[in-house]
Order: sequence, then structure tokens, then C-alpha cells
Amino acid sequence: MTDDAEDVRPFASPPCLAGEINPAYSGLVAPVPKAPDDVAGWRRAERHRLRTAREASSVTARQAVGTAISGHLDTLLRSEFGDLRGRVFSGYWPIKAEPDLRPLMAALHAEGVLVALPLVETKAAPLVFRRWTPETRMVRGDWNIPVPPPEAEAVTPDIALAPLVGWTDEGFRLGYGGGYFDRTLAALSPRPFTIGIGLQAARLATIHPQSHDIALDAIVTEEGCALTDWQA
Repeated sequence: MTDDAEDVRPFASPPCLAGEINPAYSGLVAPVPKAPDDVAGWRRAERHRLRTAREASSVTARQAVGTAISGHLDTLLRSEFGDLRGRVFSGYWPIKAEPDLRPLMAALHAEGVLVALPLVETKAAPLVFRRWTPETRMVRGDWNIPVPPPEAEAVTPDIALAPLVGWTDEGFRLGYGGGYFDRTLAALSPRPFTIGIGLQAARLATIHPQSHDIALDAIVTEEGCALTDWQA
């Protein structure tokens, strides 16, 4: 996997269209599927590679990426849902050089969207979601990530962002390895419309999906947004 970010055709935006890239056409030829133990090792190596590249970017570059993604994400939300007032939107608190979408979260709150943040309440269990506003007094959660306090309202998202390390056209997400988002999506019914947030350079031919991997509904990067192939 050394050519996964080359010659990538940008997404169509606006509006966000279904992913149309054929891996064979783009030069992204998926390797032969691996055994589960090999997949775990491959994913660890890819996480390290992609995170190292992301964290090497400058603060200015990260700010530009966050601004671009916010614009494309806003376009996708309006296209898919129209009036968002009263809907529950789960964002995330940025860590490890992730795109910072907090200005968009504040803007959505201002227009009447119920913004939430996910957090680990129980190890190896689905995430829970607590209401967030720009005035929320945050506390330290798992991995020292700021989260809303226990007294914040618990909500169930209609729309959920899933920050990612890597992604595929089919909507599969390479995360941090804890399995929390897959576990959460499997537990929620109805399942929220879930949008992966990451860098265009993190596009992969495959993550060698396993039975527990759940495809997301859309992917948004700094270059645009698209519904994933399984939604086409």
C-alpha cells in the first residue's frame, strides 16, 4: 500500500454525489485479503503511517483543512436533511491533529440544532452522547478528551460524525483501533446517518474489512464530500 493517495479524482461538491471512482481505473488495486491476524498488524502499521503524516502538517494547513471540511460538511447536511433545527447532531472534540469542526458545531447550535459529543462511559461498550453547547463546562473523559459533564442531557444522534485515520470509497473507516464507533453503530436503532471526517490523502484501496466493520453513509475530506459506494 504505497500508492493509495495518488491520482485521486476530487469529490463532486456541491451537491455531494455518490462515490464513482473505480479502484482499478485510479490505480488503487486492492491487495489480496489477509488473515485476521495479518489484518490487525497491517492496520496498526497504516494507522501509524497516516497519523504520522497528519501530525506533521502545519497549524496553518490544519486550519485550512478544517475550514474546507466544514464548508463541504455543511453542504452535505443541507442537501440530505434541509432544515436541521431540532435534529441531534453528534460532532467530536478534535485530538491528534484531527480536523477542527468546533466553529461549525457552534454555528449549528446557534440555529437550533441539538449538538452532542460522544464519550466512553464504559470500557468496551457503545459510546454515549451528551448535549454540548459553546457554554458547556467540559470535564476530562477517557484518554483525557474533554467531554460534557455527567449532568449534561443524554441524547441519541440523528446524524453522527466519525473522525477517521483512513477511509475507502465503500465507506469503511480505519479508526484508532478501539472499535467504539463500530460497536456504537451496531447498537443504535435506528442507526444515525454517519459521516466520516478525514483527509483526502488518507484514502485507501481497502482496510480489509472484517465482519465487525460497518460502512459509513458518507465521507467528507478537504476536497469534497460523497455518499459512499454502498449508498449509491
